[in-house]
Amino acid sequence: MTMKDISKIYYDSPIGILELSATKKGLCGLYFVDEKKSAEKSSRILRRTARQLDKYFKGKRERFKISLDIQGTAFQQKVWKELLKIPYGSTKSYLDIAKHLGDPKAIRAVGSANGKNKISIIIPCHRVIGDDGSMVGYGGGIWRKKWLLEHEAKYIQGSLF
Repeated sequence: MTMKDISKIYYDSPIGILELSATKKGLCGLYFVDEKKSAEKSSRILRRTARQLDKYFKGKRERFKISLDIQGTAFQQKVWKELLKIPYGSTKSYLDIAKHLGDPKAIRAVGSANGKNKISIIIPCHRVIGDDGSMVGYGGGIWRKKWLLEHEAKYIQGSLF
């Protein structure tokens, strides 16, 4: 895969600029960035992602229906699949995920895989917290993690769904 094979757009969210990247197979990146750096090249997948993000930030979408093209080790893929199972407005601890994967001692490995997630928000790594309920480890910044969790909780409590 070359840079020519990747489409990229920027999305202005309530918590900062998101850089969205996609291959022909699916979304491959969603990162918080400080500024728009390069020329945009849109695609059907990126336009669909932006529309779904609009609804998510308005509290009108709980789950994303986007083709994903995520690259990682077999273990990382398992962790990311577990993240996708965490319900909107809910959290799980690193230990919960490690136990579900069959190895309670894999907490650090789960944390490492969580940190290598290239598609934040859609693969909801913000829903993973410390065992004691603490807000730990979020590449976009703890303040964004807290904002995302509060945003989801607000709409769950409002029962719009």
